Amino acid sequence: MTRSPATPLPPPKARRRLRETAALTQTQLADRVGVTPGTVRAWESGRTTPRGRKREAYAKLLKTLAEEAAVQAPEPKPKLEPESRPQPQPEAKPQPEPEPEVEPEGKPQPQPESQPQPQPVAAPEPVALTPAQAFDALYAFSAPALVRQTFLLTGRREQARESVERAFQAAWEHWPEVARDRDPVGWVRATAYEYALSPWQRLRPRHRHPEPPPADPGDRTLLNALLRLPPRHRRTLVLYDGVGLDLPETAAETEASTPATANRLLRAREAVAGRLPALADPQVLHRRLAELASNERLRAAEPPTVRRGGERRARLRTRAAIAFTVALVATTALTVRTAPTHYEPPVSPGQAVRGVPQRVAPGALSDEELELRQKLRDQMQDGPERLSPRLE
Repeated sequence: MTRSPATPLPPPKARRRLRETAALTQTQLADRVGVTPGTVRAWESGRTTPRGRKREAYAKLLKTLAEEAAVQAPEPKPKLEPESRPQPQPEAKPQPEPEPEVEPEGKPQPQPESQPQPQPVAAPEPVALTPAQAFDALYAFSAPALVRQTFLLTGRREQARESVERAFQAAWEHWPEVARDRDPVGWVRATAYEYALSPWQRLRPRHRHPEPPPADPGDRTLLNALLRLPPRHRRTLVLYDGVGLDLPETAAETEASTPATANRLLRAREAVAGRLPALADPQVLHRRLAELASNERLRAAEPPTVRRGGERRARLRTRAAIAFTVALVATTALTVRTAPTHYEPPVSPGQAVRGVPQRVAPGALSDEELELRQKLRDQMQDGPERLSPRLE
């Protein structure tokens, strides 16, 4: 039994563009598909992919929106020649054939010698990289910049390095998915930012000890201004003015709407400009963020070390899962072995019954009981006297 292929979907950016072109909010589109707005944000950011009936409904709705957008858009002017059609070559003019010379009969005519044709040069075949080589190339290309960007979010050098390494380890675990992604650097960047800004980082002992601030007073003031921003505003400012993403890409990576992202960006700029008026110009702010990240001596581990660390963590998690499963099975078997096989009703609590004297334990008689016994002994018994046998 073979499964039917999944319905193709446009890229995440195209999904968001189609929704905004149709003037639909994420809540409205979620109601039409039958999911939550958070699910729509994850689909448009590329973090998750719809499956099953939800995928069919989502693909059908996007197709309808694309058709409506095509009807509303002005028709392009027809071109004389399509782009994919090869250009016609000019026809060669016919050359006049030379008249054959008259040769005496019986003498064979010489045949013209054929000219050697040039052989086409074969293009070199592309060299296929192994998964480890492709991962190392991606790490060497983007890891140093990601560590500097994450430092702007946290203000901690070691935490920035660890966040990027954890993100690349997650990318190595999901490498087939990351390798086919349109923006693998964005995938790793989003994972590193989420790990760096996690509220659980405050519970770590390392967070209690502050790191030495930057040596330059201007860099120290700018870093303090960034760390005073809310995490969402700080991430939006770093992505837009630090990394250089446009507004829709920033909104997609932060899983927010474009108006909300623009509002966060404006508020973050106002807060930074309120503390540092010289950075009110976005170009100056972009340059200062780059200088602040470049002035710090931030290092990144080697790619093989990151890959081995990710594989080691995966093995530990697998062993922990196996040990937990074994313990659960053993506990279940012990419970089944020692559990009773039939129902034993509990003993009902005692109740007082009227008219029945309470049972007392044997012991010495009380004064009243002794008096009653003596009284019974002194009185004569009813009935004939007993005969005692005598020897004659």
